[in-house]
Amino acid sequence: MLNLLVVKAMQSPAGSTADDPTSPGTLYLVGTPIGNLEDITLRALRTLKEVDLIACEDTRQTAKLLNHYGIEKPTLSYHEHNELTRAAEVVVHLERGDNVAVVSDAGMPGVSDPGYRLVALAIRHHLRVVPIPGASALLSALVASGLPTDSFHFGGFLPAKTGARQTVLEAVRNSPRTQIFYEAPHRIVECIRDVVDVLGPERHVVMAREVTKLHEEFLRGRAEDVLAQLEKRTEMRGEITLLIGRADEMPHAPTSSDAVAKRVKELVGSEKLEEKAALKQAAKEFGLSKSEAYRKLQRAKL
Repeated sequence: MLNLLVVKAMQSPAGSTADDPTSPGTLYLVGTPIGNLEDITLRALRTLKEVDLIACEDTRQTAKLLNHYGIEKPTLSYHEHNELTRAAEVVVHLERGDNVAVVSDAGMPGVSDPGYRLVALAIRHHLRVVPIPGASALLSALVASGLPTDSFHFGGFLPAKTGARQTVLEAVRNSPRTQIFYEAPHRIVECIRDVVDVLGPERHVVMAREVTKLHEEFLRGRAEDVLAQLEKRTEMRGEITLLIGRADEMPHAPTSSDAVAKRVKELVGSEKLEEKAALKQAAKEFGLSKSEAYRKLQRAKL
């Protein structure tokens, strides 16, 4: 009997309001392709065909998906600039009995995309919220990165300004988890420069670009080496996921401020380097980031 009930549930329409028009509708959070149009589940397609309304981050982008699969449903724009007002409108639709699907341009709605406010509002109104799992750029990049997957942290988009970005990187310096961030293509080079400066040139990083698309690319290696590869390019396009390896599980003996200052002095004297160049060389030798080596040098001067 239990198996029969499960089969019936799987075969039932996406909505349950047809038999009881007075019941509120259901909010479906539908995962959509992150690149390849085949990155979508059969359940997601069925849900999109059966709901009454589809709330889209970009109606033009969603139209490409719907047209590809022959789905004709009314759509409503729902993006970061109108989320506050549109969330209330969607809740009204749900309370009237309409079933509504929410989709972002790619991946799961609500993950670095609009959706959170609507879900929170629907829950406050005691409406049913159902996730329809789908592709995820961050998980796809993680499992193919070669970095540990047992424990990780997703930090969304890194700050656009250098100072704020370096502060975020400084906070994960000693993290035992793989770090995952989204980054814009025009900022990826300066971002990895910050990784080299803050976390050190030896830190393992992976740049995953255009995951599941035709020009999918993974660059894996030491931050210094990945940066060198990217600096040779004239331009960078596409969606980027940046993964940063966790801090060394075997901690090194801490390098003292005096040791850094002594080595800088030696390099200035014997190698005839300017202090800035000597500090960079000392940081590399001690396995420190330039910012950390600089702080140690300043402390030694006090």
